[in-house]
Amino acid sequence: MSSIMNSKSIDIPVLQDVQGLIFDLDGTLVDSMPLHLVAWKEAVAAQGHDYPEYLFYEYAGIPTGKITLLINERLGWNLDPRETVRLKEEAFMTMIDRVRVIEPVFAIVEKYAGAKPMSIGTGSRRVMAQRIMEAAGLNEYFPILVAADDVERHKPEPETFLRCAELMGTAPHRCQVFEDGDAGLQAALRAGMIATDIRPYLV
Repeated sequence: MSSIMNSKSIDIPVLQDVQGLIFDLDGTLVDSMPLHLVAWKEAVAAQGHDYPEYLFYEYAGIPTGKITLLINERLGWNLDPRETVRLKEEAFMTMIDRVRVIEPVFAIVEKYAGAKPMSIGTGSRRVMAQRIMEAAGLNEYFPILVAADDVERHKPEPETFLRCAELMGTAPHRCQVFEDGDAGLQAALRAGMIATDIRPYLV
């Protein structure tokens, strides 16, 4: 398994009384965000626009179809959500072999595998999340996956993480969520969980 880690990264704490661990996927467990950005730019360029990078990070954790609607409303564009999803996923799949785990986060997974229930709560569609997990070698660690197609209300709403807790059999207030996106951190807090922003630990 290949991994990436900044030489200045430090250990990410897991609180002692936590019973269940929930991880975002893209940008948290795997270093896929630069690849998603390229895919977004290609999908939007094919429809005659230049995708602003600042919006990419602002909307991190939200499903592609919903992001498309937000972009249309915000920028006055007329992107087709279904076509954007198709183009973006096709572009991403050409780069999926470049996906790597983020070592400081994966170290938590390795440490607590078999000791605490763990799950992934992602804004990606299930088919995409499964392909990413397979490419990164994560399947054996995560029998529980809650993807965009498994819930009605996505991040920053808490449904994704509450569903993770339910499937793990863990009370929400005993769950610690690891996230790199503002929408995901809001979702964790709204779920009554401990929210850990991994970004400060990777600089």
